[in-house]
Amino acid sequence: MSAIRLLVLCAVRQHGRAHGYQVRNDLEYWGAHEWSNAKPGSVYHALKQMAKQGLLVAHDTAPSTAGGPPRTEYEITGRGEEEYFTLLRAALTSYDQKPDVLSAALGGMVDLERSEAVALLRERVAGLAAWRATVTEHYIPEAGPESVGHIGEIMNLWVHSADAGAEWTRGLIARIEGGAYTFAGEGEPFVGVLAEGQKNPYATGFPDPGDAD
Repeated sequence: MSAIRLLVLCAVRQHGRAHGYQVRNDLEYWGAHEWSNAKPGSVYHALKQMAKQGLLVAHDTAPSTAGGPPRTEYEITGRGEEEYFTLLRAALTSYDQKPDVLSAALGGMVDLERSEAVALLRERVAGLAAWRATVTEHYIPEAGPESVGHIGEIMNLWVHSADAGAEWTRGLIARIEGGAYTFAGEGEPFVGVLAEGQKNPYATGFPDPGDAD
């Protein structure tokens, strides 16, 4: 799974309707350009591709009264909503994705109801436990990696990754069950996107040809 589709759908959905540069700006505000493939070219390509696929609808806008160029604004469709939640649920449960996919899912998890988010994260813990069990069929952690030569370091890495992932996930579950954050249906959501014209302290400042679209 690519994190970029989930990130772009999440940003557009939060705005309701946004042009490409706004989406790019939001993802830089989240730091996604540092921990994912959400570079400007990828963002603009994803917007255009998902518009072709019917996940977004593209609206052509008139030039601004201040003399700015016309831009294409994007709005999520019903199919886009379905795709967004499919990607979000898969990213929260799948233990074998790249870290950027899980990071993207954490940015959108509050779009789910609290009980569903907990259930999906519990699935993640179960998946990690099952993965660990397949490793320990051939490797005994108590015996140490040296017991099977330097190749044992590979299995040792997998076991530690599974244990750390499960511990982190259980901690997140505990925080959510303890009332942390505002989930769907619980009131005014946290605003994680920038308003039009709001300064982004984390913007890279590097121009891209797609910025003017």
